[in-house]
Amino acid sequence: MGKITGFMEFEREDRGYAPVAERVKFYKEFVKALPDADMSKQGARCMDCGIPFCQTGCPVNNVIPDWNDLVYRGGWRDALDVLHSTNNFPEFTGRVCPAPCEAACTLNINDDPVAIKSIEQAIVDKGWKEGWIGPIPPAAKTGKKVAVVGSGPAGLAAAQQLARAGHDVTLFEKNDRIGGLLRYGIPDFKMEKHLIDRRMEQMAAEGVTFKTNAHVGVNLPAKQLLADFDALVLTGGSEKPRDLPVPGRELAGIHYAMEFLPSQNKTVAGDKVPGQILATGKHVVVIGGGDTGSDCIGTSIRQGAKSVMNFELMPQPPEQEDKPLTWPYWPLKLRTSSSHEEGAKRDFAVATKSFNAKGGKLESLTACHVEWVKDAKGGMAMKEVAGTEFTIPAELVLLAMGYLHPVHEGLLAELAVEKDGRGNVKATTDGKGCYATSVPKVFAAGDMRRGQSLVVWAIREGRQAAREVDLFLMGSTSLPR
Repeated sequence: MGKITGFMEFEREDRGYAPVAERVKFYKEFVKALPDADMSKQGARCMDCGIPFCQTGCPVNNVIPDWNDLVYRGGWRDALDVLHSTNNFPEFTGRVCPAPCEAACTLNINDDPVAIKSIEQAIVDKGWKEGWIGPIPPAAKTGKKVAVVGSGPAGLAAAQQLARAGHDVTLFEKNDRIGGLLRYGIPDFKMEKHLIDRRMEQMAAEGVTFKTNAHVGVNLPAKQLLADFDALVLTGGSEKPRDLPVPGRELAGIHYAMEFLPSQNKTVAGDKVPGQILATGKHVVVIGGGDTGSDCIGTSIRQGAKSVMNFELMPQPPEQEDKPLTWPYWPLKLRTSSSHEEGAKRDFAVATKSFNAKGGKLESLTACHVEWVKDAKGGMAMKEVAGTEFTIPAELVLLAMGYLHPVHEGLLAELAVEKDGRGNVKATTDGKGCYATSVPKVFAAGDMRRGQSLVVWAIREGRQAAREVDLFLMGSTSLPR
C-alpha cells in the first residue's frame, strides 16, 4: 500500500495550529489542513507491512491501508467510500479521536507513524466540499419502528444504520439540540457544531426523526416507548461524574466539568445562559488530566482566566514511551494538548486535601504530593509524601476526573435493566443476542454499556448494536458488523 519506498523518502508531516495568541481569541477550530499534494505524500508513507496493525488498533476497524493508497494515487472519492464503509462520521473521529491506529502503525516501531488521523479528516472534508456525501435512503421500508435514546455518537450511528436498513427510527434526546457529548461536551474549538447539523440533514433525508427535549424516564415514560416501538436502543452515555469528597466541597465555585463546558457551547451557539459559570478574571484549578480536563483548560483560557493550574493524581508519564514494550498497544507517555500549550501549568501526583473559603467564598485549594506504593495485597496504594503540602489560589475549581457509570435514576430505574459490577447496563457483545439487555427488545450500546470511552468506540458499538437490532427484528441482516 502507498508507495513501496514512500516511508523512506518522505518524513511525517502533520497539520499545524494557528498561533496561540491568535486562536485563544475565538472558539472556532484552529487546525490548519495540509494541501492535497502533501496529504498524498503522507498516504505514500503507508508501508506494505503485511499485517496492518493499524486496523486492529482502530475500534471501528477502518480499512486504513486501502484509503491511504487511494489518497496517494489521487483516488479521493474511492477513498471516501472505503472510509464510510466502516465509519459513519469520520469528520468527528478525524478531529477528536486520539488515534490509537497511529500508535499501532508498523512504522511507529522505530519511526514516526503515518499521519492516519489527518488523512482521514482530509478525505471526509474533501467529500463534503465536493458534494460527494448525500443521503442513502433505504431501498424498501420494513414497517418496523425503533426508538434510540441518546443522540451522542453511539445513538447517531445506530440510528443511521437502522434507518438505512429500512426501519422507522426516532432518536430521542433530553437536551435542546441533537449531538450529546459531541454537541455539549466537546468545545467548538475542537469540533464545530455545523458538522453535526449537516449529518442531521443527511439522516433526516434517510428517514430518521429527531425528538429533542425528550428526557426519557423523566418527562417521557420509558414504558411508553416499549409500547410504541418494536425495539428500544439505549445509547445515553456514562454521565455520573466522579466526585471529590474533601472538606470544603460544598463551597460555591466548585463544579463538574459538564456543568461548565455545555454552558460555553450554548453561548457559542447564540443562546443566553443565565448564571453561566465563567473563568473570567479568576484563578482556575482543573482537577483531572484527561481530555475533559484539557477542554476545561482551553475554555477557561478563552474566557480570560487569570491563571489555570491542572492537577493529575497519577505520576507524570515518561516523555517517550517504551515502544518495544508497548507497541502496537496504546502507550503510556506524556501528552501535551493544544490547550496545555495555551498557558496552563501542570503538576502530577497531586491529591487535593481541602477547599478553603474566605468570607464565604472559595479562595484557595490545599493539596499535597503523593507516591504510589504496593499495599499488603500487592495492589497500588496512594501515600502522602511528607512535607509536600501546599496551598494555591483557587476561585474556580473544575472537576474532570471521569465518570463512574450511567445515571441510574429515571430511564434505567423505570426499565429495571440489569447492571454489571461497575454500574453500567449489562449487555454482552459476544455470542447470540449481542447488545441485548435483560429486558426483552431493549438493547444498549456505547458508554452506557461499556463505561466512559472514546467517540470512535461509541460509533463502533452503535453500528454493531444496529446490526443486532436488525437481526432481532427481521431474522437476518445485511448491515456490517
